[in-house]
Amino acid sequence: MNRWTANLLLLLAGAVWGMGFVAQRTGMDHIGPFSFIAIRFTIAAVVVWPFVWWESSKNSEKLANKAVSLFQFSIIGVVFFCGMAAQQVGLMTTSVSNSGFLTGLYVIFTPLVAVAFYRDWPNRIVWPASLVALVGIYLLSGGDLGALVVGDFLTILSAFFWAVQTVLIGRYVLESGRPFLLAATQFTVLALCAWIAVLILNETVTLQAAWGARWELFYTGVFAGGFAFTLQVIGQRYTTASQAVIFLASEAPFAAIFGAIVLQERIGLIGLAGCVCILLAMLLVELVPNKK
Repeated sequence: MNRWTANLLLLLAGAVWGMGFVAQRTGMDHIGPFSFIAIRFTIAAVVVWPFVWWESSKNSEKLANKAVSLFQFSIIGVVFFCGMAAQQVGLMTTSVSNSGFLTGLYVIFTPLVAVAFYRDWPNRIVWPASLVALVGIYLLSGGDLGALVVGDFLTILSAFFWAVQTVLIGRYVLESGRPFLLAATQFTVLALCAWIAVLILNETVTLQAAWGARWELFYTGVFAGGFAFTLQVIGQRYTTASQAVIFLASEAPFAAIFGAIVLQERIGLIGLAGCVCILLAMLLVELVPNKK
């Protein structure tokens, strides 16, 4: 797979996540946040595990150290849960606009984490492209941030966890060559962590409430969960983490587009300018390295 194809997979993942934002928002009308996360990623794990067996049967090379690989994949699952939990709890006290912008900080955090963890310096075009993408996300949020509250700081923390997750995926999927195993393991660990949180916090889960959010859970579990996050893992085998997050940031304009279609929310001229900025950032990281 070439880098063009990998980036298109990441762009598709961003589009699916964009619609998933709408589904998650409406799903919260029926079920609690940790219950939603737990059920969603239980579904995602069930969807992906059969592909793990297929991957193993097609790959004649065995993992050099399966126990080490599973431990690494489990660490990603824990980081994944921390990001999901911080973002979801943060939404209880911050606005959607603030959350959308602050979550987008991962486009800045990711190259910094890559340098800090592995001394992995990205192509120089990634730095200005990240800033352009961040400006685009800010414009999509309406260009107006209120006074920071606790939820905002939790959302910033979630952006850091997304950056760490992206960098670790890029590292471990290259070492193992098993994207489906990585995806299934992180989903399973995330679901287990979420179910533990449901028990500790005594969050009520009823069949009636889950049935009320059945379509949202189905979409976010199968498509935004199992499908899109697996696309992320596969795509990151053929591109760097710092470039990957630029394309994954496309979830912001897609969320705005689907929000306008489904929820009758209006983007406005400022939001459209934000979409153009994110598109420009994607073109920069795709075309400039090739030209060079």
